Amino acid sequence: MDALTLFPPDRTTALERLTAFAPKAGRDYAARRNYDFGPGAHDAVSALSPWLRCRLITEEEVVRTVLGRHSPTAAEKFIQEVFWRTYWKGWLQLRPAVWDRYQADLRRSLDDVQTQSGLRDRWEAACSGATDIECFNAWARELAETGYLHNHARMWFASIWIFTLELPWELGADFFLRHLLDGDPASNTLSWRWVAGIQTPGKTYLARTSNISKFTDGRFHPKWQLAGEARAIETPAPPAAGMLPPPAAPRPGLRTGFLLHEDDLSPEFVLQSTDISTAAVLAPQTGFTPLHPAPHVPAFRARALQDTANRWAGQIGDTPERLEGPDALEAWAMAHDLEQIVTPTAPAGAVADCLAAAAARPGMPRLVQMTRTWDQRAWPHATRGFFPFRKQIPGLIAALS
Repeated sequence: MDALTLFPPDRTTALERLTAFAPKAGRDYAARRNYDFGPGAHDAVSALSPWLRCRLITEEEVVRTVLGRHSPTAAEKFIQEVFWRTYWKGWLQLRPAVWDRYQADLRRSLDDVQTQSGLRDRWEAACSGATDIECFNAWARELAETGYLHNHARMWFASIWIFTLELPWELGADFFLRHLLDGDPASNTLSWRWVAGIQTPGKTYLARTSNISKFTDGRFHPKWQLAGEARAIETPAPPAAGMLPPPAAPRPGLRTGFLLHEDDLSPEFVLQSTDISTAAVLAPQTGFTPLHPAPHVPAFRARALQDTANRWAGQIGDTPERLEGPDALEAWAMAHDLEQIVTPTAPAGAVADCLAAAAARPGMPRLVQMTRTWDQRAWPHATRGFFPFRKQIPGLIAALS
């Protein structure tokens, strides 16, 4: 059940999995998508999220492939799930302060873990799968071993973490980010906020025994073990949606470096429109947690970065420099006398934080983050909840033609 065996971090495998799943993305998916049959039995869903997280394959590729086999109506449920990922990214891009607040609150919760023995004991039991709740323990172990959980299990797990075990939601979100191969700052943070009743104020998600029993096909039945109510966590309202920056483009005639990073490993839209002098690869960033991520998380991203560098060696060279962080990025730019650096846009998260820190250095040239057309079209609609955003999906699909 090794994570990198189950999810080999290369584009070829991603495309093979997409091709194999596409015939099932219509009514079969809609009928079976909520069932979690356990480790090694997630064939009712696509399980493409680890590759989508790094954009070894893109949302646009997935939607186009599925629509090549099904009508928009037949594949509606699956296509909506793809757009949920885009929506979450857009929502957080419009409110990056929510990511900063989560990071600050996480550090405070980890400080409490160090000073409150009861909290520390419950947190350690939850992380190690040593609670009294069998289903929760099984999901904790599956996540730690495989780097993946069915989406329905993630919802149950988060609800039990918050309302039954009474642990801070930020610690649970961090546990997921440290172990999920598809751990995405936007999808993960905002989904945990939703379960806790923060994202949609007052609306929580309560895990119920009957629901778990039904959708695990009877594998689990945690009778009398779960919280009977889920009171929303009180927290300040998020800031109003801001403005997205206008699309950026490199200036012609300048000495240009290209930077590849883990948040977008389909860089053709940058490379095909830019003449570059040199290239570098930003090593997997672990600043999303104050703790150590599970080894399979940076390993997946490092190998995915190498796979992408190999595929684009004709344009970026056989041995692009590997950069660890802002200091190395500044030194690389200065060593090559770069006048601008181009890179795919990094949504809110650890890579964006690294790029922002580098851009503030006095020796850094202009940093041009180029946003792919898919995001330019969709993100501006993520100003409110998903349901208003959902109304835009037919138009976004039509724009692909």
